[in-house]
Amino acid sequence: MVERKMEKEINSFMIYLHNERRTSENTEMSYRRDLLKVQHFMENQGIEDVKKISATNLNSYVLYLEKNHFSAATISRNIASLKAFYHYMFREGMVREDISERLKAPRIEKKLPEILTTKEVVRLLEQPCGDTDKEIRDRAMLELLYATGIRVTELITLKVSDVNLSMGFIKCKDVTKERVIPFGGKAKSALQRYLNEARDHMINAPDSEYLFANCSGQPMSRQGFWKLIKSYAKKAGITADITPHTLRHSFAAHMVENGADLRSVQEMLGHSDISTTQIYANMCHGKLREVYAKAHPRY
Repeated sequence: MVERKMEKEINSFMIYLHNERRTSENTEMSYRRDLLKVQHFMENQGIEDVKKISATNLNSYVLYLEKNHFSAATISRNIASLKAFYHYMFREGMVREDISERLKAPRIEKKLPEILTTKEVVRLLEQPCGDTDKEIRDRAMLELLYATGIRVTELITLKVSDVNLSMGFIKCKDVTKERVIPFGGKAKSALQRYLNEARDHMINAPDSEYLFANCSGQPMSRQGFWKLIKSYAKKAGITADITPHTLRHSFAAHMVENGADLRSVQEMLGHSDISTTQIYANMCHGKLREVYAKAHPRY
């Protein structure tokens, strides 16, 4: 298949992101998805060469997104993708001018993250209470997610070697750094039971490195865990539309509410900018009124 003109520059940009910026796979997929939409739009306008795209063409694309009622967050992300793409091309001499500089992102109204009360968290975590391999695994996954505040992608890609049960911590690795996150007694007990009683029955390959497996013996998917947490939330009588990220938000908000300093929470969450963590300190205290006996209620 012949590579189309703009697609060639996009592929070159992807290689740059992967090899030099060492971005994550999710970030690269997001950039590619956004830029391929731009390519499709421009081709419908009869423009196939990236050098023939003008600032007016880019503004037309942004107007197209607005007219089709894309959210401000989506439009801002698309503009950020375009700016990164053009900055790269200008630096490499692929274009004479960075025409994306004049693009302005819409103002985004920041929404407070959805969090659960401590009682809701306890109800959720106690739903998988049976003795089946699946329930033992599910309890371990939920306990560990709330105990550490890690992302669901980090949870499902954890390896057995990333867990230190005796010292009570896990290692989370991304492309550029590694962070160590402690966990408490509840998560430790759930993990110990899963490793002792259930994991060997669930994995297909005895030499599998992954900590958690789905019911087919393969590594758990994001979609699979999303369905799992939705199911247990319903059983727990939680009416909020929660996602796996809700436990991450709840972990952070509860830790800050109970005296954890922002820098420590930032480090555990893996935020590059503390302003991202600051939102948990600014949240409405009415929703965080319940105080733990300890720094973390599941310790």
